[in-house]
Amino acid sequence: PYLMERATVATKEQIARTAADAIATLWSYTPDDMDKLSERSARYLGGDFGVQYRRYVDAIAPTNKQAQVSSSTAVVAAAVESLRGSEATALVYTNTTSTSPNSNNIPSLKYLSYRLELQREGRDWRVTKMTTVTSLDLTPKL
Repeated sequence: PYLMERATVATKEQIARTAADAIATLWSYTPDDMDKLSERSARYLGGDFGVQYRRYVDAIAPTNKQAQVSSSTAVVAAAVESLRGSEATALVYTNTTSTSPNSNNIPSLKYLSYRLELQREGRDWRVTKMTTVTSLDLTPKL
């Protein structure tokens, strides 16, 4: 029982770390590396979600690049909600800051939390679904 519990804890740590790394990668970019965002994110994504995310990024990339949008997402907490064999659900809490010359570089501040569904592929965990749980926009209104 002890070894089984230790293995479960190690697996949950890997899932939480993967979920946190995935969110930070998915939502952090600059105008200079926006066109490589899909490639950087691919290692964390699986199933149809990977295809959906690539379509989304391909749709927003030209506009964000032209507007010189930079976004930085810091993960403040991540935890495994459930683990069932090769499937898991994790919660990730973030602070996201975005800037653009179009907004006089006044940062857009958002606190977001996500629920990620992950599937094990070999030794790795891949995000197969992501939903926003909470969203709080603290962007200054000038």
